[in-house]
Amino acid sequence: MHLQAIQTKIYELRGQKVMLDYDLAELYEVETKNLNLTVKRNLRRFPPDFMFQLTKEEWDALRLQIETSKRRGGTRYLPHAFTEQGVAMLSGILNSDKAIDVNIAIMRAFIALKQFALTNTALNTKLKELEESYNQQFKDVYEAIDYLLQKDKQESSQKQRQQIGYKR
Repeated sequence: MHLQAIQTKIYELRGQKVMLDYDLAELYEVETKNLNLTVKRNLRRFPPDFMFQLTKEEWDALRLQIETSKRRGGTRYLPHAFTEQGVAMLSGILNSDKAIDVNIAIMRAFIALKQFALTNTALNTKLKELEESYNQQFKDVYEAIDYLLQKDKQESSQKQRQQIGYKR
């Protein structure tokens, strides 16, 4: 299971990284209907912070974002989104070897995304520090240029004054 293939199936919804039921079913090599039935039989294991059903607006926006066509005439039900904890909970109710292997790969994908986000945050912080440093340096350069320009103006105005005193 390729890490990048899994990462493309992780979306951000309601401020959380989630995977959709039909993507998980594809990875586990089961039908979406069977995956959802298994979840329904174990609903107590999936509180709202582990799994939620998308609203029509969320589904429409997501379909536009990931450019999916309506599968076989569209879905009958709105998909369920599983958070990282929800995906982990799936491993407890799906006991096939395939499910275990896929779950390990999915957990690694979530970890890689978190590490990337942390690295990206650190990089952004460093870039801001550099930008502030350069802004200060350029401020000093601009002040020096301004000083030189003012000095030139003063000298040229002194040269333009008429001399007072004895003329030959």
